[in-house]
Amino acid sequence: MPRLEGHRQGAKSVRRAVEFCRRVGIKFLTLYAFSTENWQRPESEVSGLMRLLSQFIDSELEEIHNNDIRFNVIGQVARLPRSVKEKIDEAIKKTSNNKTMVLSVALSYGGRQEIVSAAMKLHEALLSGGLKEEDVNDSVFSTFLDTSHMPDPDLLIRTGGEVRISNFLLWQAAYSELYFTELLWPDFDDEAFWEAIEAYRSRQRRFGKTSEQIQ
Repeated sequence: MPRLEGHRQGAKSVRRAVEFCRRVGIKFLTLYAFSTENWQRPESEVSGLMRLLSQFIDSELEEIHNNDIRFNVIGQVARLPRSVKEKIDEAIKKTSNNKTMVLSVALSYGGRQEIVSAAMKLHEALLSGGLKEEDVNDSVFSTFLDTSHMPDPDLLIRTGGEVRISNFLLWQAAYSELYFTELLWPDFDDEAFWEAIEAYRSRQRRFGKTSEQIQ
């Protein structure tokens, strides 16, 4: 089938994943929809993806808002078509006061690019005198990232049989638990999500400490 049909089916999985996370009490869900490298794909596929994104916002925004979900986007939004940016701005504004959950979509996003951008912002803050060099640490640097208002991810799920994280949340995922599955994203249903969560729950997160210290 055409590649774009796979993306259409993937959009349905987005709704299913959001509903699942809200139902089980997951407060933050970040979905990697379009990377900075994806701009290299055929123009017809890129245009089709942008249309799907617009359609998704049109069809899902009211339900997202009614379920008290805040819509957020990370990435180089300025590179997106104007019509898409306008819809994103509308969705962010409409849902800005919602509290139950944050749905973030990574669009034109790349982890390396985000870190470089944050480093430049940090440099400007140091030059302007708004920040002192001796005050710079991991926490301060994180405030210059796109995800400054979000906690680091506990669990990073990669579908489709690929065993890599493909430039996604490189800084934030330093201590994330990684979960890889052969399932393609359109097939990633509630049962598959539960399996990922159970795998996460079976692991011990030590953050550099010993097992005895954690216990």
